Amino acid sequence: MSRMAICAIFAAAVASGCGVSSANSPGAGEPQVSRAASNLPKPASFAEWKAQFRPRAIAAGVSPGTVDQALAGLTENPEVVRLDGAQSEFTKPIWEYLDGAVSADRVATGRAKFAQYGGTLDAIEARYGVDKEAFVAIWGMESSYGTYKGSMPVIRSLATLAYEGRRRDFAEDQLVAALRIVDAGEAAPSQLVGSWAGAMGHTQFMPTSYLTYAVDFTGDGRRDVWSADPTDALASAAHYLKQSGWVHNQPWGVEVKLPKGFDYALADQAQRRPVADWRARGVTRIDGSALPDYAPAAILAPAGARGPAFAIYDNFYVIKKYNNATSYAMGVGHLANRIGGGSTIQGAWPRHERELSRTEKIEMQERLTAKGYDTGTKDGVIGPNTISAIRAYQQARGMTPDGFATVALLQTMR
Repeated sequence: MSRMAICAIFAAAVASGCGVSSANSPGAGEPQVSRAASNLPKPASFAEWKAQFRPRAIAAGVSPGTVDQALAGLTENPEVVRLDGAQSEFTKPIWEYLDGAVSADRVATGRAKFAQYGGTLDAIEARYGVDKEAFVAIWGMESSYGTYKGSMPVIRSLATLAYEGRRRDFAEDQLVAALRIVDAGEAAPSQLVGSWAGAMGHTQFMPTSYLTYAVDFTGDGRRDVWSADPTDALASAAHYLKQSGWVHNQPWGVEVKLPKGFDYALADQAQRRPVADWRARGVTRIDGSALPDYAPAAILAPAGARGPAFAIYDNFYVIKKYNNATSYAMGVGHLANRIGGGSTIQGAWPRHERELSRTEKIEMQERLTAKGYDTGTKDGVIGPNTISAIRAYQQARGMTPDGFATVALLQTMR
């Protein structure tokens, strides 16, 4: 997937903090490698790691011949080590992320792909019951419609990540899955290329997700997510979404207008309520019309009380199963809307606000925890626990409890 997407998923699954993740956290039905691997010290050398990994892979069902062929002459990739350890001090605020994710060029290209593959997209939508705008948007987000699929040998990348050991069990699971793909004759090792994190093809499937969700839509006997033809990859993404609970013809969310005095403590993805409840509280669509009655719904205010707000439905959470970042789910959802002819976000973002640096976010977590508002971890990621802690801090001081981390808020904690 794209560098942004790679860091978003792999960051969630591998805690790398790089920016995106490898398109998918481990999926259902993934092969498991002995969890003892994560309890072992880092091997003294890459050769020693290979010797330790070989029996684990064979025990997981990979043929000895495939394992030996893959490991023969395999060396560590220093570039993967560098990228895995590159945690940026600075990240983009949500509005800048969306500016790039849903750029005019990406929207225009998505609409062109709609025209180019219209019949294929209709057929995929009909088979899986997943709106075609959604899986085309994933294609756009993950590889810019096949333009940036990655060029690193997946087996070497995953072996490097496993040897480095920060998430050895996860990386070895993915490596075993990649070897199973080779073992089954679905691809040669040389064909398994992708991101530094091991994500592959047009829609950047991790190997375990490939084994579980990839489909042969063209009927040629191969689940081909790598070639120039995106058909199998798009159908595989649709299958992934369907198996994750996608509801056809329902929006991921709609932009809303919140009433004066709205309790921002309720603007939380975990606060899923009947639409009637939000209507009773005065929540409407941005144009003032009634909120669509797809239950349950939650209110999302990604930039706090000074930015746009959205009612989010089941399909928002389905997109997050593909990549657990809220920004990613909003990017896919909004790109899908725009590809389908929808309008831009109407509310104004607080573009004057500066995103906190990673160091500042860690400081905020430390200060919150010291004041009795436990953030769980101090990793520089403003996740659900930190947002809840911010809200509790804001409520105790009579502030609007929107959970939005700002420079001014950090100053009050100092």
